Amino acid sequence: MPTIYTPSAVKGFAFGLGAFGLWAIHDVVIKSLGPVMPVWQMMFFLNLFWLPCIVVLLIFDSEPGSLRPVHPKLLMLRSVLSICVSLPIFFAFTQLKLAETYSILFTTPLWITALSVPLLGERVGPRRWAAVIVGFVGVLIVLRPGLSPMSIGHLSAMVGAFFAALVFLIMRRLGRDERTGVLMLYPVLTNLVILPFFLAGLGFTPMTLEHLGATALMAFLGFAGTVCIITAYKYADAAMVAPSQYSQILWATAFGALLFGELPGWNVALGALIIVGSGAYITWREHTLSRMR
Repeated sequence: MPTIYTPSAVKGFAFGLGAFGLWAIHDVVIKSLGPVMPVWQMMFFLNLFWLPCIVVLLIFDSEPGSLRPVHPKLLMLRSVLSICVSLPIFFAFTQLKLAETYSILFTTPLWITALSVPLLGERVGPRRWAAVIVGFVGVLIVLRPGLSPMSIGHLSAMVGAFFAALVFLIMRRLGRDERTGVLMLYPVLTNLVILPFFLAGLGFTPMTLEHLGATALMAFLGFAGTVCIITAYKYADAAMVAPSQYSQILWATAFGALLFGELPGWNVALGALIIVGSGAYITWREHTLSRMR
């Protein structure tokens, strides 16, 4: 794998920045559509527009293999969990300030570290456990339980971060064996099978052409971001790419102020700084230990 500071690694970091920038705009669209349609409807059309993009990707994919998954049970679990990730995260973006939502979602690396012990049998040393604890202290600073009202939006963001960690841990296993196209195709198909039940049972809001175009834009941004992050990991390892995620707090602050009149409070700024620092340290520490093995 490329080492940090090589030209290849710098390209990886740049693609990572591009990916998270595109996803930040994607999240702005979610927040903008929140008042006019339910999140399950956004997700359905997002996946519907993703499907032809993935088909085109598969047509031009030179990676050997078929569309038959190597680990069908794990891939199905990852596909179902993708809904458990997206639904609460989409909902959180419609309810909370952008910077506040990202601050909570940045706990995903902390959950990954904590869950890797019981689920994967990995050993986590005292330094990383300390970083996890410090990171969750940052969450308490953001939420200020007892001083500020907790909402279902805050809970949704935490649930989304937790399930995102589970998906990442599954991807650690699947990523070594499954084709990229397979990893992208099956979750989309699963969403397109399950989400119509949400539309039928919980409601569908009639859409204008403008709203349909917004969901198409959201799908394009999400797909382009995914292609960028896949490219980033081809150039660089996780220690170089993962920290680029934290650029989203800058995008969130800028977009929140310019588009929604949102200014993060001191507790969100301080808590986000602590969470980002903890997550970045965990990433660096795991990278250092992997190079020593």
